[in-house]
Amino acid sequence: MSNFRWKVAWLIFAISFVSYMDRVNLSVATPVIMQEFGFTKIDMGLIQSFFFAGYALIQVPGGMMAERFGHKITGALAVAWWSVFTALTAVASGKFSFAAVRLMFGIGEGPIYPAAAIAVHKWFNKGEKGNASSFILNGCFLGPVVGPAVTVALMAALGWKAVFWLFGAVGIILAVIWFKFVPDNPAQSPYVNEQELAHINEGRVETTEKKVAPWGRLLQSSQFWALGLQFLITDYIMYVFLAWLPMYLMEVHGFSLAKMGIWAAAPWLSLMAVVFLCGYFSDKAIAAGFSQNLVKTGTGAAGILLCACTLFIATNTSDPMMNVFWLSVALGSLGLTMSASWSSVITMGGQFAGSVSGWMNFWGNVGGVLAPTVTAWIATTYGWQAAMVATAVTGVAGAVAWLFVKPDKAIV
Repeated sequence: MSNFRWKVAWLIFAISFVSYMDRVNLSVATPVIMQEFGFTKIDMGLIQSFFFAGYALIQVPGGMMAERFGHKITGALAVAWWSVFTALTAVASGKFSFAAVRLMFGIGEGPIYPAAAIAVHKWFNKGEKGNASSFILNGCFLGPVVGPAVTVALMAALGWKAVFWLFGAVGIILAVIWFKFVPDNPAQSPYVNEQELAHINEGRVETTEKKVAPWGRLLQSSQFWALGLQFLITDYIMYVFLAWLPMYLMEVHGFSLAKMGIWAAAPWLSLMAVVFLCGYFSDKAIAAGFSQNLVKTGTGAAGILLCACTLFIATNTSDPMMNVFWLSVALGSLGLTMSASWSSVITMGGQFAGSVSGWMNFWGNVGGVLAPTVTAWIATTYGWQAAMVATAVTGVAGAVAWLFVKPDKAIV
């Protein structure tokens, strides 16, 4: 049996990696950009929020596009679009131009994760979806692991603008590779033999007819709303880390730019490890007879609750390295919830995984819109400790929302 589907998984990993590198680059460059243009924390928070506004608004339409036109063309266009606007970040010259470019960048990134969710649904056996979906997430979280050090090094050598030009070019290359090698149906790939195709399609019951998601039924489902609410809180917490961790370490714990470039990666490395292990072991547990509801709801609720507790501990830890340790435990714990969310949305959505994942990611990025600006306002008004405590408290509501998510029950 050929194993081309796992090469597709690694390509999804690479695209996810670059998408998050393109996001984290701005947060790492924030101190330099603030100094050059005279921006305040609230200015930078609003600029970050424009990305999430564009990203959130296109989630549901992006999912519908992926279902209607296929993940091949939707994914390729999304990667190419956001890569162009990544490069154009380098030519921004004020608050309004930064905000406009980041808005368009967010619109470009919007369809990629619904497209990736459909690709996982189409390309993987039912027993591999948890592990395959971990490639989506681990690519995301490798970006912030590598991003700070790489961005700092590139900024030191070439200036902050070169970072955005270079990653824009890398994205265009990945868009071409996706379009060439990832057809909408694995049967259309010359690299997939009959045995692999039979394995992919084992137990699969669906037609090739493209249908429009039944939004009326979806919106009447309590688990549909619970899925969105828990991800709003999950992503809110994650985007606080993404937008403000570098600045937090420098202002609160006195890290230099170079030291921040190393230690800001630690929480994301922790998150990556947890997501990989959770995807692998959740598939094993389900194959051993445990229900999807027990495995995914349990890990989803426990992860966000543990994140809230350890983030609170971190805010009361004055030692810089112990602070990094507890921040790493907190963000790593959130990996349990992330893994449960993305594997659940694929099984709950089925052939409508694009629309359902778009819905979930829409609410997640409502959290993304709020996180940079709300955190900046609280940190400016009341201090960083208050900002981090407020972030931790939201996790309790996320854990409660998981009790209404039923991963073993298809929404439609």
